[in-house]
Amino acid sequence: MGAANAQGPVERRGCDHIFFVGFLGAGKSTLARNLGRMFNRRYVDTDRMVERRAGLTVTKIFAAQGEEGFRVLETQALESLKSERSLLVSCGGGVIEMPRNIELIHEMGYCVYLDGDIRDSLRQIRRSDTRPDFRSPAHAARLLEHRRPLYRAAADFTVDIRRTSFTEVSYKVAELLLERGLL
Repeated sequence: MGAANAQGPVERRGCDHIFFVGFLGAGKSTLARNLGRMFNRRYVDTDRMVERRAGLTVTKIFAAQGEEGFRVLETQALESLKSERSLLVSCGGGVIEMPRNIELIHEMGYCVYLDGDIRDSLRQIRRSDTRPDFRSPAHAARLLEHRRPLYRAAADFTVDIRRTSFTEVSYKVAELLLERGLL
């Protein structure tokens, strides 16, 4: 972990949310759910929020409106979280593609980047038909390399998830956030 991950309490930001970012299959939703159960905190998934608001699956939104249309809906979903407090938020893999989304995340709380490699992601992707930005393993590898610097730049904290189970990641992130007074 880098300088942004120095230990000790940190000043609260905005709504006191914790946002989880990372590539497809990094376990963001699983982590938010696990930590929510461990610490009795509400958790949300931005992709599910977009689906509920649009009345369509992410795949259908991409097909009808393209990635640009989806990103607009994703930003609206993030903006709606301003009226909430202390959420654990699983973000879609491409949330960092829009600078406004990163601004919103930092206004409302802290960003935890789950840093894995392409093998971790490919192992977790069970149904590629529900992942509109997954076209092939080669495309996914290129997309990860494009997004990795964006994730790193957005992150307040980075957690290496390589060769680590979801349970281990949950405990590692819980410890990180507890040490900083964020859980």
